[in-house]
Amino acid sequence: MSFDQQPVVRVSANPGAPLPDDWAGDIPAVKQLLSEGLDLGPGVTFLVGENGSGKSTIVEAIAVADGLSPEGGTAYGHHQTRRTESDLHGSLLLQRGIGSGRWGFFLRAETMHGWYTFLEDNPGSGPDFHAMSHGESFLAVLEARFNSTGFYVLDEPEAALSFASTLGLMARLDDLTRSGAQVLCATHSPVLASLPAARIIEVGPWGLRDARWEELELVRHWRAYLETPERYPPSPARPRRLTSAASACARGTGEPPEWWTGGHRGCRLPP
Repeated sequence: MSFDQQPVVRVSANPGAPLPDDWAGDIPAVKQLLSEGLDLGPGVTFLVGENGSGKSTIVEAIAVADGLSPEGGTAYGHHQTRRTESDLHGSLLLQRGIGSGRWGFFLRAETMHGWYTFLEDNPGSGPDFHAMSHGESFLAVLEARFNSTGFYVLDEPEAALSFASTLGLMARLDDLTRSGAQVLCATHSPVLASLPAARIIEVGPWGLRDARWEELELVRHWRAYLETPERYPPSPARPRRLTSAASACARGTGEPPEWWTGGHRGCRLPP
């Protein structure tokens, strides 16, 4: 038995806790997590999937179950502006690695502004994140907080980053894992998900499944669009209709409108 394991070895249902009774319990990926558990290896694990697939719900729950602040940060400075996370964390049991440390950090893209304000109200050493642009502040967080062996949880970190900055994030994650850190990340970015040696779990109506980068629906969609963007005609109502069509197809609850050429399950993917 190794005495130098990664911080979190396995996530499963806590037999001594009730199952979540909110909306999270209806998500296929969450159901699979609670029924089968999830082994987490060393290095980087990506959860990739459509909006509403449950990837962010799962990484948020794992972060909170690990003791990290639900709106971002470490275990040593909890703050909350408005609760939006599910009750799933209370139903999880984390098996921790033998000999691993307890340092961790949760980067939750949609609530980082609140974390910056928390730091401003509780001053210490470090940069003034509010004085930076959105993307610059994310890069500064990576530099200031992602700097030691530990468990790093990220929820859609690419939201603030340009293409070049996303490559910088990939380099940072690679450096961390080479030093023994463990990373769990939910993402929509095909660039970020291409990180060499990372494990990719595709999240969808099937639940959770391991996938290769080139097999991801996300990658196929981007390739099809970039090769022939004219196949995706613009429309004033497109954003709302696009989301509705993608969600319906991803959940298997309906067919897309005629203009939709996406590739979710039965939808028509361009050759």
